Amino acid sequence: MAAPNRGRRPAGAQGKPVRTLVLILIAMVALTGGMFVSGHTTPRLGIDLAGGTTITLKAEAEPGKESAVNETNMNTAVGIIERRVNGLGVSEAEVQTQGRENIIVNIPKGTDSEQARKQVGTTAQLYFRPVLTAAAGGVTPQQPAPTPSASSSASSKDKATDGKKDPASPAASVAPSATAQGRAVTEGLKAPATTSPSPTASGKAADPSQPPAPATTPGQTPETSGLDKEFAALNCMDEKSRANAGKDAKPENPMVACGSNDGGKTWEKYLLGPAELDGKDVDDAKGQMDQQRGIWIVTMDFTKGGAKKFQKITTKLSAQQSPQNQFAIVLDGEVVSAPQVNTVLSASAEISGSFKQQEAQDLGNILSYGALPLSFEEQSVTTVSAALGGEQLKAGLIAGAIGLALVIIYLVAYYRGLAAIAILSLFVSAGLTYSLMALLGPAIGFALNLPAVCGAIVAIGITADSFIVYFERVRDEIREGRTLRPAVERAWPRARRTILVSDFVSFLAAAVLFVVTVGKVQGFAFTLGLTTLLDVVVVFFFTKPLMTLMAQTKFFGGGHPWSGLDPKRLGAKPPLRRSRRTSAPTEPKEA
Repeated sequence: MAAPNRGRRPAGAQGKPVRTLVLILIAMVALTGGMFVSGHTTPRLGIDLAGGTTITLKAEAEPGKESAVNETNMNTAVGIIERRVNGLGVSEAEVQTQGRENIIVNIPKGTDSEQARKQVGTTAQLYFRPVLTAAAGGVTPQQPAPTPSASSSASSKDKATDGKKDPASPAASVAPSATAQGRAVTEGLKAPATTSPSPTASGKAADPSQPPAPATTPGQTPETSGLDKEFAALNCMDEKSRANAGKDAKPENPMVACGSNDGGKTWEKYLLGPAELDGKDVDDAKGQMDQQRGIWIVTMDFTKGGAKKFQKITTKLSAQQSPQNQFAIVLDGEVVSAPQVNTVLSASAEISGSFKQQEAQDLGNILSYGALPLSFEEQSVTTVSAALGGEQLKAGLIAGAIGLALVIIYLVAYYRGLAAIAILSLFVSAGLTYSLMALLGPAIGFALNLPAVCGAIVAIGITADSFIVYFERVRDEIREGRTLRPAVERAWPRARRTILVSDFVSFLAAAVLFVVTVGKVQGFAFTLGLTTLLDVVVVFFFTKPLMTLMAQTKFFGGGHPWSGLDPKRLGAKPPLRRSRRTSAPTEPKEA
């Protein structure tokens, strides 16, 4: 019965390492397949390797308002800067906070760096402008300007249907999205008085029997006479046209602009009058839930001077017909909202309509940002040409190849046959690292920069160190007189503890470095932490199972001189422990 039991153990011992090796092989195939399916077969390169411009901005608060530099305001600033950079036609720019008061802007090659610096380094421009004319975002055919009566009927229909217009109606081509969504500006938390007559500029109710006040339309004033052709030709569906709309328009002059209230799915174009207020006139703004009506609204509080200006403009707008009773909230030349005004307002107001939670909060942040005492100082600008980035990438790859070659030479010279196991493990680790870097680019925005390459080179030594720890434990067991197969199993628990402690220390150092540093140094820390985790995976799921299988071969198990496990070369002294065990039971018999 003893012989069959001994025959089953090797089969069981061999089956487990084979399953483990198959498991890691499946993982590698899955990651490689993911790269090709997603179309990202190479890691995303950072600015210092691909070429481009990196701009570091530092937020500064006005004296006495240091608390304005906080996480909410910084995130809002990041969003505004992203809008500006995207307005330049940049598709792969990165804008992110760095620490508490810094913003890093990475702009890839092919972008005018001077124009980018101008865009990201200035404070956001927020203005309130009256709407003179609004239309769908495409090119408008040449036709007579809409009359006030037509605008009035369209506005009434929009209010009655709460934004659900008949596509065949004439209003569909002239009504802006803000009107279509039923958004209106009212005072405080009062509901808009949609059935009462609109007050005139004097504050008294208008006589319904009298004709409405004439609306301002393009071509009726000298200020807008030169913009009606530009307005008609403006195509807000085109990204470049949107970016150039109203470019460099001064606050005191009319302008054309584009706007969208559905995340850019549809666009409207506007002809706007001179700015009546700016962002500094807003004291506070926020998106919140109106508990009484169960809808999301945006509340605004104005400064003392802003309240007077707002009262003046709402007095004029409330006497107009749609769309001339709207005011546009314009941020950096783009209309972010264009609500109606139905009554005279002053110190506070609310914007209500078909807001979603995120839309209301975003608009509140934009309005409040215009009043923030924040400015940004340009700390540094680094421009790397594509040629220089390619040279740095080439230098990094050469350095990595030299480091890998030195490690392989050392392993072959010292461990001989065992070096084959170590080299295979290194290539498995390299394959996993490469595929994960390629997939993490589109997933989390990871970009391989020069410090990250350095982290990968350092990881070669960390991974090789784990193999050396295990090999030395196995050799120690052989020196004590054990054969290779039991030596491999007995050495593993001791080597495993050492490897885990060593990798934990490396990962902890990488995590601390990632948290306390900013910028490119985080790339080094991230790569170091990632490769440290992969080292544990490779040693546990590839090196150890492969070592178990190799111990069953004649070359390694028989202690070939070139295997690196020759008992004579390792200094194992006979008799082996097995001989001592056979003589131990005879001593009691002699006694």
